[in-house]
Amino acid sequence: MHKILFAVSIFWITACSAQPKMAAPKPIITGAEQMAKYLPSINGQRIALVVNQTSVVKNKHLVDTLHSLGIEIAKAFSPEHGFRGNVPDGEKISNGKDEKTGIPIVSLYGNNKKPTPEQLSDVDIVIFDIQDVGARFYTYISTLHVVMEACAENGKKIIVLDRPNPNGQYVDGPIREDSLKSFVGMHPIPIVHGLTIGELAEMINGEGWLEGGVKADLQVIPVSNYDHQLNYPLPIKTSPNLPNDLAVKLYPSLCLFEGTTVSLGRGTYFPFQVIGYPDSTFGNFSFTPVRIDSMSKYPPLENQECFGVDFRKKENIPREFSLSILLEAYERSTFKEKFFNNYFSKLAGTTELRMQIEASMSEEDIRKSWEPKLGEYKELRKKYLLYPDFN
Repeated sequence: MHKILFAVSIFWITACSAQPKMAAPKPIITGAEQMAKYLPSINGQRIALVVNQTSVVKNKHLVDTLHSLGIEIAKAFSPEHGFRGNVPDGEKISNGKDEKTGIPIVSLYGNNKKPTPEQLSDVDIVIFDIQDVGARFYTYISTLHVVMEACAENGKKIIVLDRPNPNGQYVDGPIREDSLKSFVGMHPIPIVHGLTIGELAEMINGEGWLEGGVKADLQVIPVSNYDHQLNYPLPIKTSPNLPNDLAVKLYPSLCLFEGTTVSLGRGTYFPFQVIGYPDSTFGNFSFTPVRIDSMSKYPPLENQECFGVDFRKKENIPREFSLSILLEAYERSTFKEKFFNNYFSKLAGTTELRMQIEASMSEEDIRKSWEPKLGEYKELRKKYLLYPDFN
């Protein structure tokens, strides 16, 4: 009996050891971290950086990294939220100097969204390295557009250091209409475009979307070990009001509420994770927006108790872009005549969506109206993919 048990044990151990071991996933390596691929191009050149707090190489800011390597950095351009990412939405950003390195900082938000010929006159190459969140109305991709355009017009090379898209696992939403082009909708793409910032740069260039059809001298340094099926938790928050991964996931769905009188939690420590309105019939969850200097100085519905929905509860979290949240909120509201504001169509990228909601169209029928153009975009997108897709 002991011999049998011993033989069975040996067989079991041998069989288990023969099972193939699952290989550990390879670490994602951002474009910025792959310095051997772009340092030779910028060595001895005068560099401008378009960066913010997400522009890091192994927990060290790209500006500090390149500065320590002796790269001549002429200046850094700063997008919305500022060089260190601590300026609330819509706040004026002033030019200045980086306290640590003394490098001049030029704001690309407000009246000066696009680098001028003068601002590029002492620059040979522009490096763009900013983490995006994958939604059409997130303005970092608008900054990418105007920087590419300025480089093309002034004969400057642009290098985009790519980073993963935390909402890059799908494509959804209406395509922006030409008449609604704005800084929150620069491109005829859906709300969730499913591209990294490097892939989008290639699309902008390839489709001739820059003013006058000019082409940028563009180089993209791709991410290693990334594909569009991967979930990518952001190591650094991209802006004051997207404080965590849940807010980033909900952002494409909830940002449309910026075009309504409903609060999406600005003035709380959980923005883009709740919705509410000063009407107790609007929902069971309540919160009161207040001024928070580092996040929201002038929150909508300030100091008014709002009632609504808390999406931090698991049962309320949508998996992907949700139109049902907006439809349900409109139907639940007792203030339909003032539910929308004039900003809604710019964010939606179409004038039809508001009319469809007001006409009580079903989500299924609304989505069907997107399909022809959305299908065309999906085919276009394939031309510019740098990574394996989710399909």
